[in-house]
Amino acid sequence: MSTISKKIDVKQIGQPDNSSMNRKVMTVPNFRDRKGGKPLVCLTAYTAHVAHLVDAEADMILVGDSLGMVIHGMPNTLSVTIEHMIMHGQAVVRGAKKALVIVDMPFGSYEESPEVAFRNASRIIKETGCTAVKLEGGKEMAKTIHHLAARGIPVMAHVGLMPQQMNTAGGFKAVQDQESWDDVISDAKSVEAAGAFSVVIEGVAEELAQKITKNIKIPTIGIGASAHCDGQILVFEDMIGLFPRVPTFVKRYGNMEEMMIDAIQKYSAEVRDRSFPAIEHTYRPKKV
Repeated sequence: MSTISKKIDVKQIGQPDNSSMNRKVMTVPNFRDRKGGKPLVCLTAYTAHVAHLVDAEADMILVGDSLGMVIHGMPNTLSVTIEHMIMHGQAVVRGAKKALVIVDMPFGSYEESPEVAFRNASRIIKETGCTAVKLEGGKEMAKTIHHLAARGIPVMAHVGLMPQQMNTAGGFKAVQDQESWDDVISDAKSVEAAGAFSVVIEGVAEELAQKITKNIKIPTIGIGASAHCDGQILVFEDMIGLFPRVPTFVKRYGNMEEMMIDAIQKYSAEVRDRSFPAIEHTYRPKKV
């Protein structure tokens, strides 16, 4: 039987407190109501098993288009398709029971028109079972966000550093220049007014994140945007130290790369010296 299909005892994967084990299923209204309250814990996941592990603590799990880089080895997120997002979204929904699951809308799936965005967003929700979608953009996406929200599709917005706009921005550049701060604040206010229930703020100066959080009534989820936000999100693989290089704003809470390298080397050595598989890993004849 696949490990993913087994029911895993949460106690085997950590020691969450009683409040996290007994908490209710997170809904969009409950998420929105956490504005200014207990910080929202958010992480990415792309597989059912990781979603199960993250679900023990997270209020929200994002199936991010970062999966293109993290899982598929792409140089950026621009080549990610709706099919990629749906496949991984289905897996995450299978693994998550309590957290709010949100799926990124990939580049090219929503920018053309509100109608195209609705067609693709509704497909993502239908085929994955997720609760909401996330899309990048500020005031230029307000009409689209309103169109989706008015038709029953909850939208998480994304302002500040927007990876899908890396070509026009000249790369992944944090928003630190004060001359651009008013534009980002205006973007955040625009997506709020359009009906977004929350907004990710990525790669901005601390003071700017603080201003946005104080000036809008929906939760702000920071990634490289300081502790002033209403919650935080990180890419799971960055957080556990699976890659040698991570952005400045990432804190590594483990070093899974070293652990995996060590395990691979030990396995390789034991295969070569024939100490694995040992007797305890070998099937014996049954007595008749």
